Amino acid sequence: MDDYVRPRRGYRSPTREAGAKATRRRILDTAATRFVQDGYRASTVEAIAADADVSAKTVYHLFGSKTGLLKQVMDVAFVADDQAIPLMQRAGPQEVKAEPDQRRQIQLTARGTAELLERIRHLDDVLSQAAAVDAEAAALRHDIELRQRREAMHVLAGWFASTGPLRDGMTVDHAADILWVLTSPEVHRLYRTDCGWSADEYARWLTTAMLDGVAGTR
Repeated sequence: MDDYVRPRRGYRSPTREAGAKATRRRILDTAATRFVQDGYRASTVEAIAADADVSAKTVYHLFGSKTGLLKQVMDVAFVADDQAIPLMQRAGPQEVKAEPDQRRQIQLTARGTAELLERIRHLDDVLSQAAAVDAEAAALRHDIELRQRREAMHVLAGWFASTGPLRDGMTVDHAADILWVLTSPEVHRLYRTDCGWSADEYARWLTTAMLDGVAGTR
């Protein structure tokens, strides 16, 4: 028994963990500001690190690369916090799922989507710029647009179909295609930037377009 060595217990410091989380969020907030103001190419990891009062080594350790940092910035922007809860499991989408009235479901979705696009559209512009010069960024944007967002629209279309027939008997797949196009950052950019619409004007248009596009008759 003299040779027995008691296993060491893992040590956790709530203060240290809180500090690390605060540092990570400070880097993300700083990077988001830099990316939007200066663009992807001009926003160096070194400059972001200096603004966040950390070393570039810390940024690379936490996020791997500048594109990895941009991905995490996008993830936080999508859900407005850094909690590890998938978007479709959050309160807004779950309210849509539980709503028994199809038109009300669509109205809630349009309102939530308009708010989300106001948060992430400028970052999506950054990601589009990055995708033109960086293969990793191009793969990230492809995944966000052609997998994540399309899957989310398919889930929503299924929820709408569960509360009533879709417009003209269309399939869930067809409805998801319509929702995917209507809620795209590109369409938001056209109305909000090129046409100069207000956020409220865009939100009203999106609500009407989604109702007209996929809602069944009353």
